[in-house]
Amino acid sequence: MKYKLGDFVRFVDEKMEGFVTRIIDEQMIGVTGDDDFEIPVLASKVTTVHGYNGGQPEGNTQKSTETTIPDAEFVLKGVYLGAMPDAKAPSVVHFNILNQTSFQLLVSLTTVAGEKFKGEFSGIIAPKSATQVYSAQLADLQLWPKITLHIIYHTPQNIQPPEPLLYSEKFKAKDFAGAKTKLPVLGQQGWLFRLDEPELVLDAGKLKESFYTAANEKVTTIEKPLSEVDLHIEKLRDDYQFLSSADIMNIQLNHFNKTLDAAVVQQLPEIVFIHGAGNGILRHELHKLLSKHSKVQTFMDARKEKFGYGATKAILK
Repeated sequence: MKYKLGDFVRFVDEKMEGFVTRIIDEQMIGVTGDDDFEIPVLASKVTTVHGYNGGQPEGNTQKSTETTIPDAEFVLKGVYLGAMPDAKAPSVVHFNILNQTSFQLLVSLTTVAGEKFKGEFSGIIAPKSATQVYSAQLADLQLWPKITLHIIYHTPQNIQPPEPLLYSEKFKAKDFAGAKTKLPVLGQQGWLFRLDEPELVLDAGKLKESFYTAANEKVTTIEKPLSEVDLHIEKLRDDYQFLSSADIMNIQLNHFNKTLDAAVVQQLPEIVFIHGAGNGILRHELHKLLSKHSKVQTFMDARKEKFGYGATKAILK
């Protein structure tokens, strides 16, 4: 496949152009135009439009440098993986290695899907620069392979390089659920993942204060929960479309346990959990947990005329 996500292409037989937003297989790609509709097309039926750089800012191409940096100014830390949406095709995310250090970085990126390994990128990233190393379709996040990075530090100067970095991650929806931040080097908004450890700077004053913190300052106030708690995932998370079934179940059960404990602490006489009918798996799990809880007197289906079999009432001791 000669095309990659984010490439700007033009149709051979039609007056249409757009950005590659999906690699379907070795012959087919998905192209999204100005109308935001993705069109499946044979790769042989489009051609690359040169002059578009995939949203990568100008001036961040690789450059080797022989400039000698004074030891006191040599930066040892600051290696990141930054993910940012394509400027023209926001459904595509471009991953960049962001090198804030004074080292050259020798980088290899491999994707792992099941038993299949694929080398996606290898190259040298100059000091104080960024290089795009991988692209992916954000809507397919659940299908993304694991990303593995091997990074070696290099400098011709008399500076001891750190140990090589190994970073391996299977990204999940929660990794992209938070607000974007300004990416170092690039200066654009995106999601940031630190690959090396920051230098540890101890504040002696704050360290001393931590030893004398009064015990009552550490007491956490537990809020009184509502009498009816909705466990539908769309009520708990805004990014539920990107979550797997296992992640959804864990989030719902964690919220259930947290709310039930709060109800016990606040001495509520009863509490209703709205879980929906669905396939009955969540209802079964809740009933199993309620039957084992020492502070639950009994439980039953709640107000069938309102919820059917989609809610459970727990009577607390």
